[in-house]
Parts: sequence; structure tokens; C-alpha cells
Amino acid sequence: MATTKLWGGRFTAEPSEYVQKFGASIEFDHLLAEEDIQGSLAHVQMLADQNIIAKGEADQIQDGLKELQKKLEAGALHFSIENEDIHLNLEKALTDLIGPVAGKMHTARSRNDQVALDMHLYLRNRLAELLPLIKDLQKTLVEKADANVTTIMPGYTHLQHAQPISYGHYLLAYYNMLHRDYERFEFNQKHADISPIGAAALAGTTFPIDRQKTADLLGFKDIYHNSLDAVSDRDFILEFLSNSAILMMHLSRFCEELVLWSSQEFNYIELSDTYSTGSSIMPQKKNPDMAELIRGKSGRVFGDLMGLLTVMKGLPLAYNKDLQEDKEGMFDTVNTIFMSLKVMNGMVETLTVKKDNMKHATVHDFSNATELADYLAKKGIPFRQAHEIVGETVLKCIQQHKFLKDITLAEFQQISPLIDEDVYTALDPENAVKLRDSLGGTGFDEIHKEIKRAKAALND
Repeated sequence: MATTKLWGGRFTAEPSEYVQKFGASIEFDHLLAEEDIQGSLAHVQMLADQNIIAKGEADQIQDGLKELQKKLEAGALHFSIENEDIHLNLEKALTDLIGPVAGKMHTARSRNDQVALDMHLYLRNRLAELLPLIKDLQKTLVEKADANVTTIMPGYTHLQHAQPISYGHYLLAYYNMLHRDYERFEFNQKHADISPIGAAALAGTTFPIDRQKTADLLGFKDIYHNSLDAVSDRDFILEFLSNSAILMMHLSRFCEELVLWSSQEFNYIELSDTYSTGSSIMPQKKNPDMAELIRGKSGRVFGDLMGLLTVMKGLPLAYNKDLQEDKEGMFDTVNTIFMSLKVMNGMVETLTVKKDNMKHATVHDFSNATELADYLAKKGIPFRQAHEIVGETVLKCIQQHKFLKDITLAEFQQISPLIDEDVYTALDPENAVKLRDSLGGTGFDEIHKEIKRAKAALND
């Protein structure tokens, strides 16, 4: 029995139904339909320009492809597992529409360079959409920071109160993380913007094609210069997944703190009802579910990266069917990071900052202990000795259930006669923050400089 497959000339039997389903990719690579049509339109144009197919045939094929494009946009294009993937599904649809001349569309190309092309186009398009989403979140962070330059909160190391900082300074830390994310994705565009079409199956073609012309028609800035590399390279997707994993790690860290800061124990912020949910049994609950979801979805993206790295690690050149596994993780990651950035932006924009609670936490703690050590050091005591003096003082305060600001001047002068009344100014959390004006520090003037720098960068 002859097979009906488009590639079935040398086969005498159809694969069984479950084998077809196992080998098919149409259930997910239908997302490449628009890019596949774009690639075919450019390829056919090049074939006609090079007199590889007749102009009339090219016009017929291109008209048919444009008709399929309209059907795709209208949701009227249907695909089947029997035709395996998006390439064969579209070729079959085109053949049904215009007849056997559709088969000339595949002259001088393979599904190997065709799928590589589709994925370059897809990822190039998604990166162009992604970068503005990162900038939107950065802008929200900068606006929130600008409104909270003088909002004082505890800074943490080991999740223990360390030194008082500005909440605006805290927010700008995440702005800077996102700036590096932006740069990574921006560079990712360079490797997505390389054309593989014309490499054919793995060795190029004997037809007199013009790869530069096809690349120009599709707006590519560069071309693969090795046909083996062109059909087997997935570095641009690995870069995207790696960059996405780092981005999600940053968002997850931020969400962890949103969950903590909005708890009753911290009570530093309140998330909008729009980004919270309730409990089915406990009426009082307001759960930070969206923050928790972003934190959890970081695991999906990490998994997508590890999945493709594992697929790629043992593949001999050039194309192997294993590479069918490169798509679902990419599609999943695109969807995950796009939604996460949009939700994160809304959460940050609408959260309420409880400034008094933040400041109160810096008054009833020992986060100003370093200020006392610095104060003594400026009076001429070696810092290591000052550190020991303050450590002993903190211990006594803990034992006496009081804080450094509660120590009388007479008691301070028993600790060191160098201490004067200005020690209370040094211990004040707001002054402690304001005076940390080293480059990149939490001092108010430094934060204003960084906000100005960030706004200029975002307006470029």
C-alpha cells in the first residue's frame, strides 16, 4: 500500500495512528503559521527572481499563500496530525487551493532550514514585543522610587535588620536588575536576526539561489555562513531561555519580598485587591496569589531551559528529530514571561506603601548600630575597636530591653568620653540614610541622581 505522505515516495506503508501522533508537532508548532507563510512568500519571490520557477507560477503560489494568510487571521485555517507539522499542513492547504504547482514552493529548501527560519522569525518578533514590557516595569519602578526617596525602611542581610535604607533605593535595585535583563535580550536580537534559509537539509543546494535576497526580503541583518550550523543551531533559543530564566529569577526574588512585606508580621505594603485573592474558608484572608504565581512560574522557565540544554547536549550535526523538542519550551517561556511582566507591572504600580510602618521598624531595632561604630571611628577610635564597643553596647541594650537611642548621654560617655550629644543625630535612621551619599549609596541625593540617570536611559 502506497503512503499518502508528502515525503512518502520511498515508503510502502503508513505509520500507525499512535506513531503519527507521537511524531507530529502541529499541536504546538501551529503557532509558527504566520512566520511560515512569511518565509514561503520570500522564498518563492527569490525563486522567481532567480528564474528557478516561472514568474506566473510564483504569482500563483504567492496569491495562494496570501489567501491562506487571510484564512489564518480569520481563524478559518485548520490543521491535522496526519500532515505532521505546520510546514506540511500549509503546503497541503496550498495544494488543495491552487493544485500541484504548490509543490514548486519547496524547491531549493528543506523543512530543516524552513523550521529554523520560522523560529528565527518568531523569536525576533517576540523579542521586539518583549523589550517594551521590560521598560514598562522599569518605568513603574522608577516612578515608585521617585515617590519614596525619603521613605525609610530596614535594609536586610540574612533577612535580619542590617542598616536603614530608602525604599526608593530598594526599588532601584530591581530597576538595575531589569536593565541588565534588557541588555541581555537586546543582544539576543543579534543572534535571532540571522537567516538560515537556503541551507536546505544540511549541505546547501545546487539551484542558483540568492540567499542574500531572501534575507533582505525578510529583513535579516545577517546570514548563516555554514549550512550545517544554519539548520542545527539553537543557540539563539538557548540564549532566550537563559535570559528568561534570569529575568524570572529577578521577578521571583521581588515577589518573595512582596509576599513577605505584605504579611501581618512585616506590614510594609498592601497589594491591591486586583492582584490578590481570598480564601474559600477563611473570610479574613487576602492572599498575594499573583506574586506567588510569578514566583512559582520561575520554575517552568528554569525547566524549559534545562530541557533544551539536555536535548542539545548530545546531538551530532546536523538536523535530528530531537530538535522538534525545541519549540514547546520556547512558546511556554514566551507566554510565561510576557504575562509575568504585565502582572508584575500592575502589582507594583498599584501597591500601597505603608511608610510609617517601615520607619517604625527602623526605630525599634539595632539597624543604626553601624552608625554608632562609624561615629566612634570618625572620633579617632580604630573601626575594629569601635565595632567591639558597639557590639557590647548592643548586648547590654538587649539585656535591658532598650535600644541605642534610649541610652542617656551620661551612659554613652561611660562607654567612651568621645561621645557627645551629636550622637543622637547620627543614630537617627533618616540621617543615617541621608548621609550615606557615596556613589550608588542610599543617600537621598544619590538616589535623586540615579532616578535622573534612569529616566534619561528609559527615554533613549
